[in-house]
Amino acid sequence: MRSEDGGKPDAAVVRDALGVGVAVGLSGFAFGVTSAGSGITLLQTCALSLLVFTGASQFALVGALAGGGNPFTAAAGAFFLGVRNAFYGLRLSQLLALPRAVRPFAAQWVIDETTAVALAQPTRRSVRIGFTVTGLTLYVLWNLTTLLGALGADAIGDTDAWGLDAAGPAVFLALLAPMLKTTTERVVAGIAVVLGLGLLPILPAGVPVLVAALAAPAVLWAEGRRRARTGPAEDDDTVEEGR
Repeated sequence: MRSEDGGKPDAAVVRDALGVGVAVGLSGFAFGVTSAGSGITLLQTCALSLLVFTGASQFALVGALAGGGNPFTAAAGAFFLGVRNAFYGLRLSQLLALPRAVRPFAAQWVIDETTAVALAQPTRRSVRIGFTVTGLTLYVLWNLTTLLGALGADAIGDTDAWGLDAAGPAVFLALLAPMLKTTTERVVAGIAVVLGLGLLPILPAGVPVLVAALAAPAVLWAEGRRRARTGPAEDDDTVEEGR
């Protein structure tokens, strides 16, 4: 079925949404194994997926705790990673235009994957379908595979030997990389990586993530100063995007 305004066929939207939801949802198994292998209980592991439901923050929290980090510092690092979802919500609220009663429930599904699928759609109908199918598929699979991973952690053994602790960051980077379209975005990402990795041996677990978050305001401040000196001329990235 194709929407009346000539948008994308519903079946195509559902297919794309299912592809993303299934592919990423299965990585919840890696989180379950990693979390349980770090000494976090089955109930706590499942609660993180049910209530937090943002993979990067979950892996950051578990990784910081496993490394001996302070729980409050670990939670702060996970929180700042999850703040990006609030900015996603500002954009999605305009595209979805959901009733007020539904918005609190939809907010739970505002994550990287649902945002990427929704923003790729040409009409409001396809945006809603893409967001809903991706969110539902991913939420169900992520929580189910988290449970299976936590239950099977003992059988798998050392998660470091299997490299499962790298699955979460790898998925997050795969989603993030295509979004870095401008020079400013790439500079922010590069500085954040340097700060995060460079401070790992020096600062307590969880703190390097907080410091790396300073890359964004620092680069934006420098960019503002540069534009104030050179005038309002557009840079090459802006011109290229406008074509």
